[in-house]
Amino acid sequence: ISPDVDTYTHRIGRTGRVDEEGWAFSLVSDDEMGRVGNHEKTLGFSSEWLPLATLTPSSQQPLQAPMQTLQILGGRKEKIRAGDVLGALTGADGGEVAFTREQIGKIQVTEFCTFVAVQRDLAAAALRKLGDGRVKGRPVRVRLLSGAPSEVPD
Repeated sequence: ISPDVDTYTHRIGRTGRVDEEGWAFSLVSDDEMGRVGNHEKTLGFSSEWLPLATLTPSSQQPLQAPMQTLQILGGRKEKIRAGDVLGALTGADGGEVAFTREQIGKIQVTEFCTFVAVQRDLAAAALRKLGDGRVKGRPVRVRLLSGAPSEVPD
């Protein structure tokens, strides 16, 4: 729970936009109870408290984000730009499948590496395409982050 009421309001406000209603769930430790009480008093609402053990999963499968992240070892120092990575993924070279820009999420280029979000079900194929291919005409080393499978299927 954010100690700042405005930050809390901004985060919780994402559950219902333009007169829509929604639920907001917060996991709170005993140490944060005072913050929640302050927010309730300031914002004029009351919380419903339930023990964590009362939550039941909707399925046996773990929750997974829709995207997975690839890390390319190379960034601004190697003059890699987001457009270069997008071009490497969307180009149909060497018989590989070309991805659409809608299948690729945020591309963040840092000084020494680049992070690319791709749809989870296409992450292994994107890893193969970048790992076997080139970015800006140079071979790159790529790895899958965030819950990568132990083996990448052929």
